[in-house]
Amino acid sequence: MNNFTFFTEFILLGLPADCHVQTLLFVLFLGIYLLTLMGNLVMILVIRGDSHLHIPMYFFLGHLSFLDICFSSVTMPKMLQNFLSEKKSISVWGCITQSFFFLLSGCAEASLLSAMAYDRYAAVCYPLLYTMVMNRSLCIVMVSAAWVMGFLNSLVNNLFIHKLHFCGSNVISHFCCELPSLFPLSCTDPTANKFLLSGSSAFLGLLTLPLILFSYSRIISAILNIRSSEGQAKAFSTCSSHLTVVLLFYGTALFRYISPASGSVLERVVSIQYSVITSLVNPLIYSLKNQEVKAALQRLLRQ
Repeated sequence: MNNFTFFTEFILLGLPADCHVQTLLFVLFLGIYLLTLMGNLVMILVIRGDSHLHIPMYFFLGHLSFLDICFSSVTMPKMLQNFLSEKKSISVWGCITQSFFFLLSGCAEASLLSAMAYDRYAAVCYPLLYTMVMNRSLCIVMVSAAWVMGFLNSLVNNLFIHKLHFCGSNVISHFCCELPSLFPLSCTDPTANKFLLSGSSAFLGLLTLPLILFSYSRIISAILNIRSSEGQAKAFSTCSSHLTVVLLFYGTALFRYISPASGSVLERVVSIQYSVITSLVNPLIYSLKNQEVKAALQRLLRQ
C-alpha cells in the first residue's frame, strides 16, 4: 500500500445539506434501504416458495433481487452512517473495497438484465419451445456469466487503481467510492485508468446492449404480428416490467460513466438513481405489474 502513504482515509462529501436536513435524509434513506431489503427478500422467498414460479423468468428475477440487495448494501450502510457523523471518512482500504463491490454488482446487474431480455425474447417469440430453449443448464450458465463479467470488469479496474498516487486533497465529491470520483484526486496521470474504465464499460455495453436491442426488436415485431388486441396486451405485459427496469438502470448508468466526472450534485443524484432507487423499485415493478407474482404472494400469505 505504499502508493497511499500520503494519507490513510478519504472524506466523502455525500449530499450537501445542513445538520437538520442531514437528519431528514438519514430517515429517508434508512426507509429506502429497509424497503429495498424487505421488497427483494420477499421476492426471493416468494419465487423459492411457490412451485408455479419455478420457470426461467423467475429464476433470473430471483438473482436480480439478490443482486439488488448486494448493490444497495455496498453503499447504503456507509452513507447512512455519514449522515449522522461529523467526520464523513472512509479508510483507503474501505474505499477500494467499496469501489470493487460497487463495480462488480453494477456490471453483473447489467449482464443479468441482458440475459433477462433474451429470456423474454424466447418466451414471446417461441412460446411452445420456451422451456426447451431456456433450459436450466443455459439459465445457470447465463447467470454465472453475469457474475464472472462483473467480477473480471471490477477486478481489472481496481487492480490498476493501485498504480495511482493520491496526495493533497482527500475529499471525494460523492457519497460513495465510485472510480470516476477517485481519478481527480490522483497526483499521477489517471488517463490510462480512465481509458481502461471507459473501454471496459464500452466492452460490457457492446456485449449486453446488442442482445437487449435484438431481443426487444424481435419482441416488438412479434407483438405487432399478433392479430388480437388481447393477445398483444398479454404479450406486452410480460415484457413491460423488464423494459422499464432496463431503461431506469441503463439510462442513468450510461450517463454517469460516459460523461466526464465533475463532482456535481447531478452526478450524485444520477448515481443514487441506478444504485439505490432502481434496487428499491425493481420488486415493486415486477410485483405490481405481474399477476403471477401477486397470486404467488397471496398464496404465501394464506399459508
